[in-house]
Amino acid sequence: MSERGALRARLDVLAREIAKFGVVGAVGLVVNIAVSNLLWRYTDIPTVRAGLMATFVAILCNYVGFRYWTYRDRDKSGRTRELTLFLLFSAAGAVIETGVLYAATYGFGWNSPVQSNVFKIVGIGVATLFRFWSYRSWVFKALPDKEAVLSGTAEAGAVPAPAGPAAAAGPVPVPSPVARVEADAARR
Repeated sequence: MSERGALRARLDVLAREIAKFGVVGAVGLVVNIAVSNLLWRYTDIPTVRAGLMATFVAILCNYVGFRYWTYRDRDKSGRTRELTLFLLFSAAGAVIETGVLYAATYGFGWNSPVQSNVFKIVGIGVATLFRFWSYRSWVFKALPDKEAVLSGTAEAGAVPAPAGPAAAAGPVPVPSPVARVEADAARR
């Protein structure tokens, strides 16, 4: 495949990933705003605390969407690690999101329902950029490219073992180029 074709294929994959992330995020946004407004309207919970509670409800909904739809083809071997990182990065995103709402509410005194909703959405927007990067880079890690694995140019890591009895042995380590050079030098 030409470099241009490979770039186009990668951009197409990225565009689909962004679209799926956006759909899950939109559902999370609706959940977040709905829960926030219900709490603001029907309880005496302070604005920022209610917003934070709504964020965590949306985070739980988003995990299901990301794991089982957006990133369903990604590595599933370390679910505990994945969930821990997801919650860690989601909490960092919640701090970003709530920080914007906090600054608007207590820093500037903008506490009307419309202002709270506007700054909640602004905070979600800023936090979404962080979450997309962190989830893609750290939480839902991509599996090695099949073509790279077949040609032996995969990055150092693991390649799935062949089917059959050998599959029970687990992943097969891929030697790094440095190890190959050192092995060749040792043979001389």
